[in-house]
Amino acid sequence: MKIVVMDGYALNPGDLSWDGLSRLGELTVYDRLPQEKVIQRAADAEILLTNKVAFPASRLEQLPKLRYIGVLATGYDIIDTAAAKERGITVTNVPSYSTDSVAQLVFSLLLDLVNRVALHDSAVKAGEWTSSPDFSFTRSPLTELAGKTIGLVGYGNTGRKVAEIARAFGMKVLASTSGRRAYPAEEGISFVPLEQVLADSDIVSLHCPLTPDTKGLINRERIALMKPSAILLNTSRGPVVVEEDLAEALNSGRLRGAGVDVLSSEPPRADNPLLAAKNCVITPHIAWATQEARTRLMAVATANVEAFLQGASVNVVNK
Repeated sequence: MKIVVMDGYALNPGDLSWDGLSRLGELTVYDRLPQEKVIQRAADAEILLTNKVAFPASRLEQLPKLRYIGVLATGYDIIDTAAAKERGITVTNVPSYSTDSVAQLVFSLLLDLVNRVALHDSAVKAGEWTSSPDFSFTRSPLTELAGKTIGLVGYGNTGRKVAEIARAFGMKVLASTSGRRAYPAEEGISFVPLEQVLADSDIVSLHCPLTPDTKGLINRERIALMKPSAILLNTSRGPVVVEEDLAEALNSGRLRGAGVDVLSSEPPRADNPLLAAKNCVITPHIAWATQEARTRLMAVATANVEAFLQGASVNVVNK
C-alpha cells in the first residue's frame, strides 16, 4: 500500500517520528509540495495524508488509484468530501487533538491585548523604566478580566474549553451555536443568538468551522453590533472574518483590538490589511502546533490509517 504525506513539515519539523505510518505501507513524506507537483507526487498513492494541500473534485478525478485521504487537522474544508464519496474515497480527520492548545492560545492573545505584555517588555528593554521617575508606568490601559463577558461563536470542544478557562478567570460566558444539542444548565453558559453575543460581549471569540454559512460571518454589519471597547479573537479559520472590515474597525477605533491566529490566505499576502491594523495581535497559525498536540495528531492520524486498512474506518467525515 503506497502512502504519501503531501505536506508533513508543519506536523513534524523533525521532533516526531513517521515510523508508525511507515509500518503500514510504502511511505513517502514530502515536507512541502508546490501546487504544480501535487498530481505528479500523488499519482500512485492509494493513501494520502494532507494538512493544507487541497483536493477539489478536479484533482480527485486525476487520481484513480486513490482510496483514502487523511486530513492532518480537525477542519476538512480543503477536501471536496462529496466528490470523494462519489469516487469511493474515504476521508478522515483528527478531532479534538488540539483543544487544550487552541484554548491556551486564545488566552495568550487575550492577555496580551488586555495587559500589553509585549508592549511593556519592549518599553522596559528600550530603557523607559530605567529612566522613569516612577516605580511603575504604563504604555496602555490595562484591563481586568474578572466580571467581563466573553461571547463564544461556536461551542464545540474548543469553545467549551475556552468557557471553562474564562469562568476560572471570573468571566461571564455567552455562546451562540448552530448545534441542536442541549447543554446542562450547571455549566453556567447562557446560549443566545449570535447578535446578542456580539452586542453584549466584551470579548468575542470565534470557534466555528469554515462553511458556506460562516464564510464572512464577521463583517462590517456584525462588527457594528459590537461594543467599541470589545476585543475580537479568531482561532478558527481566517475567512470567517472579512479582514478589510475588521481592519477598518480597528483603525477607526470602532473596536478596541483583535487577536488572530488565522488569516484568509496563509502565508498572508504582504498587503493583508490586518498586518498594519492598529491593536491587532497576529500569530502565524500556531494554536494547534504545541508538541503535545502534534504528538496526539500523529498518533490519531496513524490510527485512522490503520483502522482503514483493517476495514473498520474511524473519524470518517464523508459517510
